[in-house]
Amino acid sequence: MKYTQIIGLLAALALIFICFMPWVYVPSLQIYLSGINGKGSPELNFGSQVKSHGFLALWMGVCFLVPRVWAKRLNMFLGAINLSWAFKNFLIFSMCRAGECPEKQIGLYLLLIVSAILLVASLFPKLDLKK
Repeated sequence: MKYTQIIGLLAALALIFICFMPWVYVPSLQIYLSGINGKGSPELNFGSQVKSHGFLALWMGVCFLVPRVWAKRLNMFLGAINLSWAFKNFLIFSMCRAGECPEKQIGLYLLLIVSAILLVASLFPKLDLKK
């Protein structure tokens, strides 16, 4: 794949941007929760998810730029961790509590899609092999 490194870098930047978008809307509290604001009430506190996704996206971006085998292998590992963390966030944020289900917003779906794109981009590295 010719453009996987560029696609991976753009997806890493998009992942950080998606953390600023609303992920779910909780009607009883009348609040939007996102990767930045994960606290709706003392009982409903998910923390700031931008720290974990930002850390992983930053290091994946660095690994996309480094033309070494170890960087490409580390990138695959970080991509798998990032996708599993995004899936965890999708489940936790969209889970119904006490008979009330939050309304999923576009940011939660984009989180999964961009994390999957990051993993696929890390599986096809551009690496020149020596003969």
